[in-house]
Amino acid sequence: LAKHPEIKALMKPDYNLIWVVVLMVLAQLTAFYLVKDLDWKWVVFWAYVFGSCISHSMTLAIHEISHNSAFGNSKAMWNRWFGIFANLPLGLPYSISFKRYHMDHHRYLGGDGIDVDIPTNFEGWFFCTRFRKFIWIVLQPFFYAIRPLCINPKPITRLEIINLLAQLTFDVVIYYLWGVKSMFYMLAGSVLGLGLHPISGHFIAEHYMFLKGHETYSYYGPLNLLTFNVGYHNEHHDFPNIPGKSLPLVKKIAAEYYDNLPQYNSWIKVLYDFVMDDTISPYSRMKRQLKGEVKQD
Repeated sequence: LAKHPEIKALMKPDYNLIWVVVLMVLAQLTAFYLVKDLDWKWVVFWAYVFGSCISHSMTLAIHEISHNSAFGNSKAMWNRWFGIFANLPLGLPYSISFKRYHMDHHRYLGGDGIDVDIPTNFEGWFFCTRFRKFIWIVLQPFFYAIRPLCINPKPITRLEIINLLAQLTFDVVIYYLWGVKSMFYMLAGSVLGLGLHPISGHFIAEHYMFLKGHETYSYYGPLNLLTFNVGYHNEHHDFPNIPGKSLPLVKKIAAEYYDNLPQYNSWIKVLYDFVMDDTISPYSRMKRQLKGEVKQD
């Protein structure tokens, strides 16, 4: 910032995010209606080909909203309510809990017992062969859901209860209106999109140390168009209050800080290399023993 103070001008909400999220919710509602009378094979097909992409993209929209990128820091609660709305087509309550844990990830990156992005000792010990690492990738959404309860359980908040009740109400309405195939499409799309899917390469690309000493990596490939530029991950951790839309400008302005860092151009290759490289496993993360006072969200 001392060298490039113009970056401060990028620290403002991205109001286009609001309309993109609304359109994504409407797209999924349309898809719920269209799949309700299809044969099961086509329900599964569209859940993976279309629903999974929208669902995973929506989780990254929720990531943006968790940083107050939709309405700004001055309207934090508007962001929380909007996150609950964005959560609806995923089928499972996610938004409020994600925000609480994700703030810890930024404050205490790699913090042992705090950052639940770090795999458990069991994951590192068991998923150590090529076949098991492949299974671990398939099951990623389940580990991301269960891991916080094992590593850093937190008391349930009022907003989390509201998130849960709003989600259950939405799910019941969808089942009542359009039946089990629409429900399956919604839930399967979320599970498949966060598991064995090209976009899921970002889970591993962001912080797994393929190169010793390099803890965070950016990806500059085309899937950033579907993921709100989450691939610009070094830039995001440097400036978490800058919306994803503006992160390419951060890289352009401060190119001397980013261009020479290790980077990826293919999340699919990241997944392949993770499975096939016997020196990489869920243990390939930087873990820190935190000192001093820890303030969690």
